[in-house]
Amino acid sequence: MHDPLVRVRGAQTHNLRGVDVDIPRDALVVFTGVSGSGKSSLAFGTLYAEAQRRYFESVAPYARRLIHQVGAPKVEEVSGLPPAVALEQRRSAPTSRSSVGTVTTLSNSLRMLFSRAGTYPEGAGRLDSDAFSPNTPAGACPECHGLGRVHTVTEDSLVPDPSLSIRDGAIAAWPGAWQGKNLRDILDTLGYDIDRPWRELPRADRDWILFTDEQPVVTVHPVREAERIQRPYKGTYMSARRYVLHTFADSKSAALRARAERHLVSADCPVCAGRRLRPEALAVTFAGRDIAELAALPLAALAETLRPARDSGDDGVAATLTRDLVARIEVLTELGLGYLSTDRPTPTLSAGELQRLRLATQLRSGLFGVVYVLDEPSAGLHPADSAALLTVLDRLKAAGNSLFVVEHHMDVVRRADWIVDVGPRAGEHGGQVLYSGPVEGLAAVAESATRRFVFPEAAPAPTRTPRKPSGALRLRGLNRHNLRDLDVDFPLGVFTAVTGVSGSGKSTLVGQALAETVAAHLDGTAPLIEEGVEKADGLEAVDRLVRVDQKPIGRTPRSNLATYTGLFDAVRKVFAATDEARSRGYTAGRFSFNVVGGRCEECQGEGFVAVELLFLPGTYAPCAACRGARYNPETLEVTHRGATVADVLDMTVDAAAAFLADVPAARRGLRALQDVGLGYLRLGQPATELSGGEAQRIKLATELQRAHRGHTLYVLDEPTTGLHPADTEVLLRQLHGLVDAGHSVVVVEHDMAVVAGADHVVDLGPGGGAEGGRIVASGTPEQVARAAGSATARYLAAALGR
Repeated sequence: MHDPLVRVRGAQTHNLRGVDVDIPRDALVVFTGVSGSGKSSLAFGTLYAEAQRRYFESVAPYARRLIHQVGAPKVEEVSGLPPAVALEQRRSAPTSRSSVGTVTTLSNSLRMLFSRAGTYPEGAGRLDSDAFSPNTPAGACPECHGLGRVHTVTEDSLVPDPSLSIRDGAIAAWPGAWQGKNLRDILDTLGYDIDRPWRELPRADRDWILFTDEQPVVTVHPVREAERIQRPYKGTYMSARRYVLHTFADSKSAALRARAERHLVSADCPVCAGRRLRPEALAVTFAGRDIAELAALPLAALAETLRPARDSGDDGVAATLTRDLVARIEVLTELGLGYLSTDRPTPTLSAGELQRLRLATQLRSGLFGVVYVLDEPSAGLHPADSAALLTVLDRLKAAGNSLFVVEHHMDVVRRADWIVDVGPRAGEHGGQVLYSGPVEGLAAVAESATRRFVFPEAAPAPTRTPRKPSGALRLRGLNRHNLRDLDVDFPLGVFTAVTGVSGSGKSTLVGQALAETVAAHLDGTAPLIEEGVEKADGLEAVDRLVRVDQKPIGRTPRSNLATYTGLFDAVRKVFAATDEARSRGYTAGRFSFNVVGGRCEECQGEGFVAVELLFLPGTYAPCAACRGARYNPETLEVTHRGATVADVLDMTVDAAAAFLADVPAARRGLRALQDVGLGYLRLGQPATELSGGEAQRIKLATELQRAHRGHTLYVLDEPTTGLHPADTEVLLRQLHGLVDAGHSVVVVEHDMAVVAGADHVVDLGPGGGAEGGRIVASGTPEQVARAAGSATARYLAAALGR
């Protein structure tokens, strides 16, 4: 008989403790639990990994090398499991050539439409679809190589203060220290006046110094300095333009590239006017527009443009292609993404937007009988957009598929057919299935941290009296992306939440306009960075800016929790101070796994070695020499209270807090990590294994352990992403504590429980893209909850118990 259940027996992936659970197929199943409880280990690490392992067994061995594999799960048996498709919140590679059109393959169809059904100029031959792509040699504008923008420099960007002389640093774009002095000495040797104010130098001299492509070599006789003798040397001159462009393009140092970027002026390509394509491709039109114009339209407007061709009654190529294009775009607009354009670069999208793009692509794939494993599809969604998401999930289920969803959004949880609640807590204190069954049955599970949020108390939320601001940051005339002539005030000394539907301009306003304007003021580089802001007042009240985002804290396993937070410095000093280490002459450097000396040289401190297989993908295995400990035997002979340095790296934050309670430098950092709910993470947990939400909280904890001097502005982008409501409460206590200590916090947020507890709310909208970018309401949560025309108001009113 057909078994309607997926049966898991003995799952031990990560912190799962021999889990047995039965899950129905052809249903919307939600996996819940606090962060780190093991729900992703069950959904992705066990169920999806096992489905993928089975699929690979049917693939030719050679082909397996070409496919990314997640690794076989630790599980005794899984039965009744259909093929699976995973839609995770991973970010695509940060390249401007990747766009909404390439992710959804809409660009392919648009290019085919222009190739086969476009209107060509008189006498022009038909172009292949590649000629309409800025990512191919056949289509890319030769001047900007298909990027649409060119980076250049101007005299103003290289010399911001022309009243200075070259000796006094007029050419701000030059490098500092010896290299800058070298360039100055070369100019002096060449006969240029380095002591006259820059503005008084002849135009020809200024142009040569800044822009020449010549690289003359001269013998420099440095001025003798009392403390050291400098011999004559051969010096090669490099113009300021050449130095900036070379550094920006080729330097391995992120800091040097960022410094060079400050002196660049970005402009539309003068050949293609920013449209990225060759003239012959731009001469072809469809519906009266070239392909660059169609690609720049919001998806909703693009569908409107294509519908007449779809409805023409013709059976030709144009009708066939537009029928497919419009159908695919309608799915995207259903998911609330109609404000995106096909040429929008993917690095500018949130993780939630990316996942919904992939979800829409799957909806059109026509697959049935598969399991879709989704990682928080509601992340980054305003409550008004969640209804559309649920509609799409229902359609996937109705097509004969199963949906296994890791989710923290309680509205999605309540709509589920089945709930699997994992816990009771995080890390080694979790890893158990507390409940598996229909949602209403969770009400009887007392140990569940999820229960009280799925079935909230009937009593209204207590109202908190908003704090009084100590001042305000006033930005005037904001013009970026969809923000048009926007004036906004951010009160200081309070907790401010910025809300609005997806695409309304929240990240542009907070992450770009506000944060960059404050950063420019603090760096003293305001004229170069304050692009798109006409006027800013109140900046003098802020002494420090802290931006906390969800970017990874490192891209290799060598970067981990202990190294990023600085905790490892304290740990190494503890081991270096032991009697055994002193007698051997070991310093703190001996206990680093990144340098020669203490580390295992077989794996060079990695703890594992790559195993290359002939017809299978390369895999990793624990190092045979150190068995994964990362250190050589001599280093591991040094112990502190019976533990080696490798043992300490393997401890959780909670365990390490007890073990290192008498070490002030470590205690403060460990307490900060516990305060943001990360006590379950191991000190040596690789950065590559951390979620975006965990990375963001690690950054916040790193800031919390630092001494607070002056007035700090904290800017956070959806800090509750990836957080269970119980973890959100922990995080909010820390953020409100910062405000109580006299600082300012500004968050972009969709969680109405967070917004309801704010002192001030700025609501953007009313829609996304061109329909957004305006302030719909501003004031206390109570005031915004009563605002007419706000998509946020009714959800905020519900959170306030109104």
